[in-house]
Amino acid sequence: MEYDLVLRGARVLDPAQNIDGLSDVAVTGGRIVALAENLAGSGRREIHLTGKLLTPGWIDIHAHLYPGSTTWGIRADAHYLSTGVTTAVDAGSAGWANLQGYLDFVVAPARTRFLSFVHVCGIGLTYGPLPELADMRYADAERTAFVIEHFAEHCVGVKVRQGEGQVANNGVEPLRLAVQAAEWAEVPVMVHIGRGVPLPDVLSLMRPRDIVTHCYQGTGDGILDRDASILAEVQQARKDGILFDVGHGGGSFDYGVATGALARGFVSDVISTDLHAHSWDVPVESLPHTASKLLNLGVPIESIVRQCTTNAAFAIGREDELGTLRVGNVADIAVFDIEEGTFQYSDVRGRVEEGNQQIRARLCVRAGVPYSPEELRDEVREDLERARFNKGLNSKRLGELGWSKA
Repeated sequence: MEYDLVLRGARVLDPAQNIDGLSDVAVTGGRIVALAENLAGSGRREIHLTGKLLTPGWIDIHAHLYPGSTTWGIRADAHYLSTGVTTAVDAGSAGWANLQGYLDFVVAPARTRFLSFVHVCGIGLTYGPLPELADMRYADAERTAFVIEHFAEHCVGVKVRQGEGQVANNGVEPLRLAVQAAEWAEVPVMVHIGRGVPLPDVLSLMRPRDIVTHCYQGTGDGILDRDASILAEVQQARKDGILFDVGHGGGSFDYGVATGALARGFVSDVISTDLHAHSWDVPVESLPHTASKLLNLGVPIESIVRQCTTNAAFAIGREDELGTLRVGNVADIAVFDIEEGTFQYSDVRGRVEEGNQQIRARLCVRAGVPYSPEELRDEVREDLERARFNKGLNSKRLGELGWSKA
């Protein structure tokens, strides 16, 4: 039998199917059609991957991907395909009022599958000199639920940010409206946690399969108590089925919190980047780079892969179609090397930790089409330069952009 593409000889790790062993994967018509050791037949194209790790395509459930409409947004299509990520979810850059622009100008032309959490703030994260929900008139549960249901193919949930810097004095009232929207649309809520809104108050309103993002943030009102133990409310929330996501970003991954939590057995459910104009270059870099930080803190590679595939798909309600190499599913596949050496990793506070392993993408297959990091290098470089420009513009470092006031 002849296939379109055969990937041979890698260690195949698919937590959703409890698969971990040497295998070949065959693709035809953009879908996985066979998975077996020493697969019979041939491929029009065959790639030999001895010594490499092959997994379902990785899923980044928290990023900001709406350039030109938000100051956070980046062009990241080539970046994701060059790093083994086949699905990425924008975390609330758009609200109901500007979602259609995201769908038309970002989602439609992309090779990567781009999805969205819709912000309960109608204008999303367009620009933030003031907290987006300091004025509750921007919050609209009904319209948020309507667009999520109307664009259900592309929308996976509701986003709300719950820190003083995002809601001012409104406490958990934005979350109440976000939960109302989510219940109407029958989707989860992703909740950004931060200083100024007590985490127990936030958790008290959340439901099973809702997502706490920035679980290792160290700005305040986080998962650790004063004695560095895990808050009782956090432990109960996990028992109740609330999910905890890394959401690294430019301000939300603190080595002190991460190491303290891991020492007490608290491992995140999902790893995500919170990739945006202010975090891409430093300190996030990519989803494999973020995952490498946790790998070097002792999280096993099997757990890393589960968090970036199976668990991520579950978090966005797409576990039947994404995050697995199940025969018949779309052929979204990632191939990695686990490199040995000496590598340095930094958190958002500049703390640097040294590790001896690094996860590096070598191949990405999206809907049956293979991409190598090398062929995407120039495109990624151009997009990163645009992100650096936006970072400088938004940070008011106009002199660095060549501007001098007359």
